[in-house]
Amino acid sequence: MRDALIIPLSNEESLVLASDNSGAIGMKDADLVHVPYETVAYYALRVAAMECIAAGGEPFSVVLHNFCGNDPWEDLTKGIKKGLNELKLKDVLITGSTESNFTMLQSAVGLIVLGKKHWTKQVDLEYSDQLKFTCIGLPLVGNEVVKRIDEIVPLEMFQKVCGMKGVMVWPVGSKGVLCELKQMFPEMEFSNVMSDIDVQKSSGPATCFIAAFDPENEGSVKKLTGPYFHELQIER
Repeated sequence: MRDALIIPLSNEESLVLASDNSGAIGMKDADLVHVPYETVAYYALRVAAMECIAAGGEPFSVVLHNFCGNDPWEDLTKGIKKGLNELKLKDVLITGSTESNFTMLQSAVGLIVLGKKHWTKQVDLEYSDQLKFTCIGLPLVGNEVVKRIDEIVPLEMFQKVCGMKGVMVWPVGSKGVLCELKQMFPEMEFSNVMSDIDVQKSSGPATCFIAAFDPENEGSVKKLTGPYFHELQIER
């Protein structure tokens, strides 16, 4: 099951909702990972937008839940806009709320992306033994996200792969590649997955994603993703 909620609106469109949150990441003294609030919001937007787009949605609004105080609001929205610009998404409305009555010792942010999906848009594939799998990008978490930024798959590349016909895309979250594979195709066991990456490691703010495709599409996917391509060999 995807990490996105799809609600039918009419015979032609559905509403797609995807979310992300973070805690103890920011600029407060008690935070465990210290990064600017622009960075915090950028990666929250990244996760939710990737989930929305992978599910076939076209984002039209972002809802921000801010528990960091009044001052960081501008930096948080700046991070959201940075991600939207990388995805070339225009006229996306941003709204939200700040907890201003009480001060928390650690930073906390929640974010929801809303999108619309046309009913004819197909984003999933049926499982077959011929399907091939790859992880695009590396699973990174915590301070690795800051120190190894060049190994994080670009949003623009993610968006292009999502636009390829015959390719199923699935962002990888905190439970790792192996868990996401089982979510993609629950009927399969995926007991042994071999790769040059750690398939059980957290991917934090969706620093990588899985692509599933028929063998004839492998060349196109490799050409588009280049050094970010990491084959996943599935023992069947």
